[in-house]
Amino acid sequence: MTDDISVNLTDKVALITGSTSGIGLATARMLAKNGADIALHGFGDPNDIKSLVADIARASGRKVLHFSHDLSDLSMARQLVEDVTVAFGKVDILVNNAGVQHVADIEEFPDAAWHRVIAVNLTACFATIKAAWPQMKDRGWGRIINTASTLALVAEPRKAAYVASKHGVLGLTREIALEGARLGITCNTICPAWVLTPLAAQQVEAKASQLGKSFQEAAETEFLTDMPTRRFVDPSEVAAGVLFLCSDLAKSITGHALPIDGGSLVV
Repeated sequence: MTDDISVNLTDKVALITGSTSGIGLATARMLAKNGADIALHGFGDPNDIKSLVADIARASGRKVLHFSHDLSDLSMARQLVEDVTVAFGKVDILVNNAGVQHVADIEEFPDAAWHRVIAVNLTACFATIKAAWPQMKDRGWGRIINTASTLALVAEPRKAAYVASKHGVLGLTREIALEGARLGITCNTICPAWVLTPLAAQQVEAKASQLGKSFQEAAETEFLTDMPTRRFVDPSEVAAGVLFLCSDLAKSITGHALPIDGGSLVV
C-alpha cells in the first residue's frame, strides 16, 4: 500500500472525473490527504455519494463537492470545469479518469457504442482540458493527468473503440504537453493494467463461478496471465502515480505514458 506517501498540495483544487469508485476514488482520497480540495465527479447512488463526500472531507479536512455532469456530451464536459471553477474558484489539477467500455467484434460493433466510448474516453478529455487551460495558463501552473491503459500502447481483440480512444488519449497528452511546456503546465498519461476495482472484481467473480474456481485461481488463470507479478494493481498504487505527477517533483516530466502494469508491457 502507498498511504504513507506525502506531497504538499495545500491550496490546490483537483477535479477528478469518474471518481465515485475505483481508481478515481482512490485518487481523490490520495490528493485530499495531501492537501487538495476535491471536485468529485461521477454517477452512483446519491446516498452512497453523499457518504463518500462526507468521508473524504472528514478524513482530510478539505473541501469536497460532488458533480454529476454527463461526459458523453461535449458541452457538459466543458460545463463541468466551469461549474467546478465557480464552486472552488479555480481548477489546478485535472485528472481525466472517467471511462467506458464496449466489447464486440468489429463487424458487430454498434455505431452508438463506438461514439459513446470515443466521447467519454477521448472527446471529454479534450473538452475539459480546453476549458481549464486559460486559468492554468494565467496562473503559470497546472497538472493534467489522463487515465489511459496499457491499451494506449498495445491492442487487444474486440475492443476497437476502447483501444482507439486510449491511443488517442496518449496522442492528445503529447500534444498538450508540447503546448504547455513553457507555461508551467504538465500533461501526462497513466497506463494501468488490470486494477482491482469493484468492476474488475465482479468480472473475476463471474468467471470464477462459471469455471468452478476460486477467486484467486480465476484471477491468475484468466486475467493476470500477462502480468509477471501475477497480482492486480491496487487502486492506491495508481493514485500514488497520479500524486507524484501532480507534485513539483515531477515538473520536468511531461508528455509521457506511465505504465503501472506489474511488468505486463515487458513481456
